[in-house]
Amino acid sequence: MEADVQRANFAKLVAAKGVRLATLSRVLGRNPAYLQQYLMRGSPRELPERDRARLAEYLGVDETLLGGRPQAALVTVPRIDLSASAGPGGWAEDESVQAPFAFPPFLLRQLGVRPEAASMVRVAGDSMAPTLNDGDEILVDRDRCRIDARGIFVLRVEGELLVKRLRPAVGGVELVSDNPAYPVRLARAGRFQLVGRVAWLGRAL
Repeated sequence: MEADVQRANFAKLVAAKGVRLATLSRVLGRNPAYLQQYLMRGSPRELPERDRARLAEYLGVDETLLGGRPQAALVTVPRIDLSASAGPGGWAEDESVQAPFAFPPFLLRQLGVRPEAASMVRVAGDSMAPTLNDGDEILVDRDRCRIDARGIFVLRVEGELLVKRLRPAVGGVELVSDNPAYPVRLARAGRFQLVGRVAWLGRAL
């Protein structure tokens, strides 16, 4: 799509939605004048792919209206019907795959997650609040099973499926909750299995 047509379509969408350019610029993490300069001065000449995708999502329109390429088919990610507990824990033998979660391919690419290594799990409990809340859905990257104190992981501990931060400890790992009301626990070596690292959070507003 030519740059001037892209700008014209965007201007029509903004007028139809009744949103301010400064507001949309902030949605993109840009300075407030970014989209005004784009429309009025043609700078940038074309919106980057990331900006187009974010605007299309925010405005609820097809990205092709903003110059994006036709979307590839969504990637289906299995959804596990067992709440990865951010509290008391769940039982691994109760796992069953439910209706899959549809993910845009570009989002998985941005996250660096292979479709074959992706799973969705629903969080239960409040031990990881406010980072993860009860009912949140998390994307788990099963390729990433190396302990990193900066990340949040899904793991099984003697049958329990948990979501925790991990710290190496003598004889195993410490399970750390973001909610200070929950004490640190020790998972002994050989009694836990890392499932993967949390790569994305979905939350209903």
